[in-house]
Amino acid sequence: MDSILSSSTTFQLRNPLLLSRHQTPFSSAKTTINRLNKSQIALSSPHQPLRISAASQSAATSAATASSSVPSEMKAWSYSEYGGVDVLKLDTNVAVPEIKEDQVLIKVVAAALNPVDSKRRAGKFKATDSPLPTVPGYDVAGVVVKVGNQVKDLKEGDEVYADVSEKTLEGPKQFGSLGEYTAVEEKLLALKPHNIGFAEAASLPLALETAYEGLQRAAFSQGKSILVLGGAGGVGSLVIQLAKQVFGASKVAATASTGKLDFLKSLGVDLAIDYTKQNFEDLPDKFDLVFDTVGQGDRAIKVLKEGGSAVVLTGPAETPGFRFVITSTGETLKKLNPYLESGKLKAIVDPKGPFPFDKVSEAFSYLETGRATGKVVIYPIP
Repeated sequence: MDSILSSSTTFQLRNPLLLSRHQTPFSSAKTTINRLNKSQIALSSPHQPLRISAASQSAATSAATASSSVPSEMKAWSYSEYGGVDVLKLDTNVAVPEIKEDQVLIKVVAAALNPVDSKRRAGKFKATDSPLPTVPGYDVAGVVVKVGNQVKDLKEGDEVYADVSEKTLEGPKQFGSLGEYTAVEEKLLALKPHNIGFAEAASLPLALETAYEGLQRAAFSQGKSILVLGGAGGVGSLVIQLAKQVFGASKVAATASTGKLDFLKSLGVDLAIDYTKQNFEDLPDKFDLVFDTVGQGDRAIKVLKEGGSAVVLTGPAETPGFRFVITSTGETLKKLNPYLESGKLKAIVDPKGPFPFDKVSEAFSYLETGRATGKVVIYPIP
């Protein structure tokens, strides 16, 4: 399993229960760079539950070209135990994360929520999760404010977006995107498309990379047909657009509820199926690929052409269906930026949002109803 904590910057967490009642698990991790002597890092609390090892101090400080306006603390949403939405807390004194040599520090402007955020918070993959406490969030859009000395192509002031965790389920970042700052490897980042805002950009990375990688793994190509189960969701809406605009699908069908059929058609769907009134497997149509975003893999395989396959994102996958977990990479975003800038691909932000930063709990509650159209976005992040 890839670890998010390399030997160059080693964090050690003590039991949060040992902290005083007035401290959050993050509060004693206030880390500041002494600009007069770059070899010194001062930790402000005697408890020090988050601690940078002595061997890593000089590397952590010399790794970065820092903007003097970066504070030592930030506001961030966090949780110190697994559970429901109620475990989320807005902390005001979370340490701004240090960057490694191949990372940049991003001033977060917008973030987006994903179903995997909820599964992670519920402890569904705690065996491979990073240590608690956690600042959640995968999707980010913001501005580079600090650059590691091995970063080659990005500079302070660049507007960027990314899925901040290379491995979604294996050691995702302890400091995610739902804070004022986050540290991200350069290889995961791409410049934000110039024609869309930060809220739209934040809605894209994880869903767009999932949709694209799934189509690639299924060897989807020009002239093939596809059925998207859950076409109005964050991933589904992008699968539709990619299949039509990038891969050259001959026919795109998708399922949604009654009120979202027109939305599907606006994305280019040829056959919009109302799942509340019709079972898609009863249709005469068969497809080269079914992209299942909702967990109906057993039904998906019933509508495949001979030699077809099914991409299944959740629930069991029966042959010839398969499941996968994406590996985040900025190269996918860079490759698709021209389609976003030309308007062939569109970011879909749920119309109930964006949600303000102090309403993250409400945003998660809404996401977990399963009724969102496109992505649930948090914007602006002060």
